[in-house]
Amino acid sequence: MAETKREIERKYEAGDGTALPDLTEVPGIASVQDRGVTELDAVYYDTPDLRLAADALTLRRRTGGEDAGWHLKFPVASGIRDEIRAPLSDTLPRGLAGLLRSRVRTGQVLPVVRLRSSRAVRHLRAKDGALLAELSVDTVSAERLGRRDGAIAGWTEIEVELADGADEKVLDAVEKRLKKAGIRRSDSPSKLARALQETAPGPDGPAKTTIRRAAEAARRAGEAEPHDDEPAGKLIAQQARRAAGDQAPETLPEGSAGAAVLTYVRAQRDALVALDPAVRRDLPDAVHQMRVACRRLRSAFKTYRKVLDRTATDPVGEELKWLARELGHARDHEVLVARLRRQLDDTPRTLLLGPVRNRLRIWDTRRSGSARRSALAALDSPRHLALLDALDALLADPPLRKRAARPAPGVLRKAVLKDHGRLAAAVEHALALEPGRDRDLALHEARKAAKRARYAAEAAVPTLGKPAKKLASRVKAVQSLLGDHQDSVVAREALRTLAAQAHAAGESAFTWGLLHGREEAAAARTERELPEVWAEARTPDL
Repeated sequence: MAETKREIERKYEAGDGTALPDLTEVPGIASVQDRGVTELDAVYYDTPDLRLAADALTLRRRTGGEDAGWHLKFPVASGIRDEIRAPLSDTLPRGLAGLLRSRVRTGQVLPVVRLRSSRAVRHLRAKDGALLAELSVDTVSAERLGRRDGAIAGWTEIEVELADGADEKVLDAVEKRLKKAGIRRSDSPSKLARALQETAPGPDGPAKTTIRRAAEAARRAGEAEPHDDEPAGKLIAQQARRAAGDQAPETLPEGSAGAAVLTYVRAQRDALVALDPAVRRDLPDAVHQMRVACRRLRSAFKTYRKVLDRTATDPVGEELKWLARELGHARDHEVLVARLRRQLDDTPRTLLLGPVRNRLRIWDTRRSGSARRSALAALDSPRHLALLDALDALLADPPLRKRAARPAPGVLRKAVLKDHGRLAAAVEHALALEPGRDRDLALHEARKAAKRARYAAEAAVPTLGKPAKKLASRVKAVQSLLGDHQDSVVAREALRTLAAQAHAAGESAFTWGLLHGREEAAAARTERELPEVWAEARTPDL
């Protein structure tokens, strides 16, 4: 069974003559306890083109020490990583393999580096004996695997890792003392990064461009072999090559519309890849963010159809729609249950008739389990991998139209204004209808138009600057109001279901009817507020 540990640490350079200062002089550290020397042997795994290293992920199988086993590390922030551990085994555990799927795809990970470390450990303790941090001096020997020359490198480093529950200020205080003794931070974020640098092929070794940049450049240039067995990836590459009579030059001018749009598309593709393991780990907001990345990509393909040929992007857009829908079951249910719980919390106890909280809990359990299974099944499907491959193929050989070579400001401004016009028509149509089901449906369509207009403006911010940012903010306010309205529509449907279930079980349906009335009132309020909020966003000012 895998477990997760938040790792907060800092690394420092050390040499043969480096001597540790007296750390009991650090405020808060009362004693330094020698824990002896441990021999560690770790084999690091990656794809042949080092996709994990490119994204600052590390996967290793380590023996020796108290935490022998498989370790997969995800970056959280500078000096902070989440380490997911699994028991020692001969093959990569299935759970860890799933977390790597969006990067590895149908390929496999292979041993790339072997690190042998002799680790001298010291515990830094407070006056009451509480562990504050662990300091280790690691003498490292690195061997590059999978190459005939078997390049070898060696170094010594100091690692200070914060103990669970300790204040991060301890690391600052220790660093200040180390710095005073002439010990400086390491330039390498991890042992693996340093090993890859110092054993890189070629005469320049350590002076080479970082492995991360090299891997990213290779991937963006399409040097990594595509998965030709995935039909969607092949489809996009073929359609891009066949786009007839409206192709831009192969090399896009700096500041061109094509360069701006592809930068945005690439960022959303990267978000999909990075959020896949976050959804599997059930991290907060991960499903929502992955769904947003799908929507932003679909919107970009539609908004900037004069830049990217839709005969190539439409099939990808349909697959993104599928993925967003599968993810949406979990996200929509999560939002709905949170809304209903808030409603119950705001209701006086005297009006909570019957086992309403238990009824909501049962209803939630049945639906939430199914929704999460649906999302995970989508991520595990060949269809999802084909979608990621299709996006890679599209970026490697983009189906550019002639307008892609034009200066970005004019092309992007025109596209944003067109989407804003669609939103204006949708809002005005909805407001012209009488309250009821038809207006509810029209407001929902207006909400979707608001999302597209907002994403279009956000994509244009690097090019158009503050005016686009201001428009995106104002349109977001419209979208949020329309979202509240749609949430009320969905909540009323759920409340009718809960009332019917309560009645069938012989329970009072009074409370569910009360909440239904509140939701009707909330929807009416948003409809009254919409004209004023829309007035702020009516004029694009681009």
